Amino acid sequence: MFKRFLIFTALNGFFCVAFGAFSSHVLSEQLSEQAQHWLQTGWNYQVFHTLALFCVAIFSLLPSNDKKLTKKIAFSGYCWLCGIVLFCFSLYCLAITGNKSLAHLTPFGGLCFLLGWGNLIYTEIRYPFSK
Repeated sequence: MFKRFLIFTALNGFFCVAFGAFSSHVLSEQLSEQAQHWLQTGWNYQVFHTLALFCVAIFSLLPSNDKKLTKKIAFSGYCWLCGIVLFCFSLYCLAITGNKSLAHLTPFGGLCFLLGWGNLIYTEIRYPFSK
């Protein structure tokens, strides 16, 4: 599981840096203020949840005899990954193309983020990390 989440983290981190540079140096002069706001919002959420994915990767390295706990934490990671795809990329598409057809995916991405965090809360209550 570590390798999978580390790859997800690395891909997202790479994209965040590359897209952040591209949007600030190339797109900033071509986009409206609203479109720039959408890009910034998507980028902020992607960076934050990329760091959360990195934490999932690190957690998977810790010695644990509790497979349920590991799977629950991984579920949060997959939720955050889905949130990045649905929330962030729909905002990027909206900002760059102006096409609102993918904008209906944005709230589902937000729900994925919330589901991941809610699952983490539930997991800590049900399967405490420290006993």
